[in-house]
Parts: sequence; C-alpha cells; structure tokens
Amino acid sequence: MPLLRLQNTSKSTTSNREAREGTIARPNIRAESGNNLPAPFWSSLSRKTVRQQIKDKYKLLSETARRRGFFWGSFEIYGGLSGFLDLGPLGVGLKRQIEDRWREFFLRRHGFIEVSTPIITPHKVLEASGHVENFKDPMTECSNCHRRFRADQLVKEATGLETEGMSLEQLGSLLKERHVKCPECGGELGSPQYFMTMFKTSIGPYGEDPAYGRPEAAQGIFVNFRRIFETMREKFPIGIAQVGTVLRNEISPRQGPLRLREFTIMDFELFFDPEEPDCPYLDEVASDELSIVTEENRKEGTENAISVEVGEAVKKQLIKAPWAAYFMALSKRFLNQLGVEGQHQRFFEKLPTERAHYSAQTFDHEVRLDRWGWTEVAGFAYRTDYDLRKHMEATGEDLRVFKPYPTPRVRQVKSIRANHQNIRKLFQEETGRVADLISKDDPEKLLRAKKAGQPVKIGSYTVPPDCFDVVQEEVKETGTRFLPHVIEPSFGVERLLYTTLEYNLTMREDRIILRLPFNLAPIQASVFPLVNKDGLPKRATEVLEALIANGLRVDYDESGSIGRRYARADEAGVPLGITIDYDTLKDDTVTVRDRDSWNQMRTPIGTLSSTIHTIVKEGFKPSK
Repeated sequence: MPLLRLQNTSKSTTSNREAREGTIARPNIRAESGNNLPAPFWSSLSRKTVRQQIKDKYKLLSETARRRGFFWGSFEIYGGLSGFLDLGPLGVGLKRQIEDRWREFFLRRHGFIEVSTPIITPHKVLEASGHVENFKDPMTECSNCHRRFRADQLVKEATGLETEGMSLEQLGSLLKERHVKCPECGGELGSPQYFMTMFKTSIGPYGEDPAYGRPEAAQGIFVNFRRIFETMREKFPIGIAQVGTVLRNEISPRQGPLRLREFTIMDFELFFDPEEPDCPYLDEVASDELSIVTEENRKEGTENAISVEVGEAVKKQLIKAPWAAYFMALSKRFLNQLGVEGQHQRFFEKLPTERAHYSAQTFDHEVRLDRWGWTEVAGFAYRTDYDLRKHMEATGEDLRVFKPYPTPRVRQVKSIRANHQNIRKLFQEETGRVADLISKDDPEKLLRAKKAGQPVKIGSYTVPPDCFDVVQEEVKETGTRFLPHVIEPSFGVERLLYTTLEYNLTMREDRIILRLPFNLAPIQASVFPLVNKDGLPKRATEVLEALIANGLRVDYDESGSIGRRYARADEAGVPLGITIDYDTLKDDTVTVRDRDSWNQMRTPIGTLSSTIHTIVKEGFKPSK
C-alpha cells in the first residue's frame, strides 16, 4: 500500500493519561463513542440511520466503501455508468491480497503456473471455441420507454423460478402469463430475443480483422497449451492459471458490484489424462463436507441442499471428476478464510440445459448475501477435451499429449504401398503424382477396394487395385497420444471482494467495524502520534518506517483527534492501532490497540514487530 500521510489542521490537547487509560483502554469513553466520529460520516448517517441500515448491509457497505476508499461507481462526475466499478486505494489493496491468497491456496502449493494473454481475441479463436454461437442472453424491450432487460432475470424476479436455460418461447410465455411489466415505467415488454454479450471490435485501421473483448481468460490458455506444455518440460498433469480482465456486455446490470461488464477473473485449467482421472490430493479433503444442490434434486423440483463428504460425493458420482471435487473442497476452505462460514456456502449443480456449451458438469459455488440471496462467486466446470479438440480441428495443430508405455508394444499392421511399376504402365509421366495420392488416401478404403478387386477413385484418377499392394508390417510403439481433459475452477474477484467486506462488516455501539483478518487487511496497522507536536510525529514516522522494513503494511495518520483516527481505522479494517505518546519519548514504549475488542497493551518499540506477530498467532492479550 502507498504511504498515506494525512496532515492535521487542528491541535489536540489530549493528555498522555487520556490516551493510555481513557481513549484506548475503555471503549465506553467519549473518544470511542459515536460523538467523535468523522464529520463526513455523521453528516450523512445519523445514529438512528446506522442502526436501521445494518438491516441492509448492501446499503451500509456501499456507503462505507465509498467513504473509506474501497469501491464506488465508475465515471461518477458524468452521472455514472452501470456495470462498471472503480476500486480506491483500500479496494486495490484488498483485491491484491485476495488474489495473492488465491495464488497461494490453489497455485503455488500444487506447482501450477500462471500466464498472461491479450484481452482482445480474434473472431476465429472465439468462433472455434463456440463462443460466437453460444455466448448470448435473452433480451426483452419495453414498448413504452424502450429500455432493454434480461428476460430471464425479470421472469425469475417475478416468479421465483429458475430460468437459466429456458427457451425464448418459454420466457415469452411466462412474461405474458405472469403479467411481468417494465421495471422502469410499467410498460408492456416485447418478445424475447437473443443478444450477444461479447464486446465486438476490430483490429487495425481498416477493420478487416474482427475481434472481441475476451469473455473468459481460458481461451488464452488453450491456444497456448502446446507451447506452455513444452516449456514446462512436458510436466503432466499440469495446471495453468490466468488472472486478468474480462468483458461481458451485460444487457441490464442491476446488482451493483456483483454484475459487472468489466471485471477481474481468476481461473486455472487443470489438464489431466482421462484414463487416469484420480486426484492424488483427494485424501486430504475426503472427510470435508460440502453442501450440494444436486441435478437430481433440481429435476425433482426442489433446491434443498444435501450435506455429503467429498470422498462420498466422488464415490457416488455426484461429482464426476475427482479433481473437481478436490478443488471444490479447497474453494470452501478458501471462502472460509475470507470470513464466510460453511453454513453460508453451497454448491449449485447446473442442469444440462443451463450448462455452458463446453461443459459436461458444472457447479456454481454460491454464498448467501444479505440483499441478493444465494450468489455465485466461483464456478467449477468439467470441460472434457472440448476446447483443445475444437482448436485442433480449426488449426490442424496437434495438441495431443504423448503418453509413453511402460514397455514398447509390438503389433502387426496392414499398410498400403504404391506399386510404381504398374502405375507407370497406366499413368506414365503422372506416376509420381498418383503414387503420392495413394500414400495419403484412406487406408481402409483402399483395403476394401483391394479385397473386392475393384478400382478406386483417388482425386481425379480412377486407380485399379493392382496399382497398390497391401503390406503386413511389424510396428513397435513406444506410447500413444491423447487429448487431455480439463477441470476449470473460475473465481470472480470483485464478487469475492464484496463478499469479504459484507461478511466482515459489523457494528459495535453504533460504530462500524470491518473485521478483516490480519493477513487479508490492506493496511495491517496504523501509526498515530497522539498530538501533532513536541517531536511525536518524528518518533511516529521512525516507528512507521521500522514496521514497513519488517514487511508489514502500515500507514500513518495524524489528522484529527485520536478518537476520530481510531474510528477511521476501524472502518478501514485496520486490525491494530499504534499510538506514540509522551511516555514513548520517556521509555520507548507504545500503545497497541486492538480493532475488534478496543483493548490495549503497552509494548517496547524494540519488540513491536515480534509483538504484532505474536498477536496474529495467539490473539490479543491486553495489558493488566
């Protein structure tokens, strides 16, 4: 995080005794009460309003996020633009910590690798992958105000039905039967039609090369698979990740930071041998319990989740691929580290009509959010060999992996060999051309013709059966080639960021506290000089620089009263406050304040870093 130095415009008269025994030690005193919170906050939210708004965490969180610099709507001074989000300094810091934690959780521990590929993707790539044909959503237009909306979302909101995968005819019928109206003006809605949700562009000044903003990061991995595989010395199975921006031209994004037209995706493709599908890590999570809404239950008309151990889910084929089951268990643990307890997580299996065109089985990892209910934050798709096969067919490039046999295998094969002597008698100067065509033609077709004693059509030539011979050969094979299958875990970073904030947002005595875990907090400690004079700022700066040198994310705040600074730090999710007071100048000790309990302890500056690490490991133990 960048160093933030907030200049103080007022002089504080807070005493050393007040800082140590009053403000920090006792949470009920004036400096820890709502009266000393920053004016901008309390000018917009009264105490009564705060108590009411905790019932709507989305509203309270959005206000706090804007005020403290986590996120806000893009292009605000121009009236804003739905579907786009700006991250402030703390938002960028939290996003970076989530991404790094994800890399540690899923990539580094398994030896997976990461690549970066362009956002702009040529039309032919996405045509081969099936996105040009399939990446579309049903849209309906109001006949009165001409606003356009996702037809399936309007029907779902009005009926509570699961609408993903419904046909245009089904959606149109439900719009009419349930009398669904325009949410903006109440007008009549037209018949649904498909709308492509990829942003289209062109490459070059003449527009001769159509392209799209990538709707997923995966295709950059698939088209580079062979080169990456060779670069990594043909290590297999292999996991290849990408973290980056994707674009989806949503019809009517109406869920704030949860449904965006531009967002960051974290995904990786795990390539494995379909004949050896077992995951070597599965035993580590076999007893973990997952809450799953299965395809079977959904077909029976219920969305009740079952609780099942990971090992049992694989055994019963509830989860087809062991690798997918393993990553789903890790995902639950990962969300738990972000602050989302297990009872607020579930895995929602997609029906065949709802799955993406490339998927044989898909689970959405959902969390329960205060306003939006069950919301997808990650997805797990079994993509089989679909993508590699499609790119192989489109380009002619061999994307298969060589698999050596334990010992070479010898087998007898029948092959076709051109009989040049007989060809020359019939075709004379075209002998070479005809012989070449015979060598490249379908062996099975030629074998059938030879057996029947019939001439065969090869190119523009009619070739009699005595122009080629069937040869029995012994072939030694050292291995075989196969197309890998793929498991894809994919995470939306902005949704994870919002989820992390919501699940760590609490209140205490009308005060907002963001209880971010220490290792996740964009700022881990704030350094406060008690007053902005008498050498305290200089000593505070020295403490700040020492903590930064020890690898901690620390900022500096000298603006306003100490109570206001504590309140700002609580809202920003800063776990520890370090106050430099007059006793510091005497005995080189500082006061460390805990964000969550408001307790405090006194510790020497020389052992401050080790004290912080002890707090993180063992919890905060206030001075007696």
